[in-house]
Amino acid sequence: MIGPGVAAPELCQLAYEVGAELARRQAVLLCGGLGGVMEAAARGGREASGRSIGLLPGVDRAAGNPFLDFALPTGLGEARDGALVTSADAVIAVGCNPGTLIEIGYALKRQRPLAVLGGWSVLDSAGEPVPGLQVARTAAEAVALVLGPDGGGCFRPAVEPAS
Repeated sequence: MIGPGVAAPELCQLAYEVGAELARRQAVLLCGGLGGVMEAAARGGREASGRSIGLLPGVDRAAGNPFLDFALPTGLGEARDGALVTSADAVIAVGCNPGTLIEIGYALKRQRPLAVLGGWSVLDSAGEPVPGLQVARTAAEAVALVLGPDGGGCFRPAVEPAS
C-alpha cells in the first residue's frame, strides 16, 4: 500500500479500510511505515488481526508508526520506494502526491497489479487511462482488483515450511 505521509482524514479512512480488508484476506500489508495513509492502513490491519511491514526511509526503527509488526529501516531515503514496490505482490495507492506517483510508475514498470483509490488519474498522451492502472471506488474494490475476487493473501512463502 502506498500513499502520502500527510493525508486528509477521508484518505486515512480509506487507507484504514484497505488495511482491514487486506487483513481479512490474510494478506500482509507492506507500506512505507511512516504516518498518514501508511499509519492508517497499518492500524486498520492491526485492528482486524492482520500483519504489517514498514520499509522505512531512514535508519531509525523507532521512526516507524506504532501499528507496524515489523519496522525495517533501509537507510535508502526516497530510493526505498523502488524497494517497496519491487517487494510487493500487488500495489494499492490511496491518495497521491509526487512520491506516490513515482511508486505508481515503479508498479507499472514492474507489472504489479495496481489499483488507485482516492488518487490522481494517470492518463497517456491520448488522454486514456494508463494500461495496468485500475481505479477503485472503495477499499474492498481496490483489494479485489489487485488480489482477485477470491484472491488470498500476498506474501505467501516461496517455499512451504517443513512439517
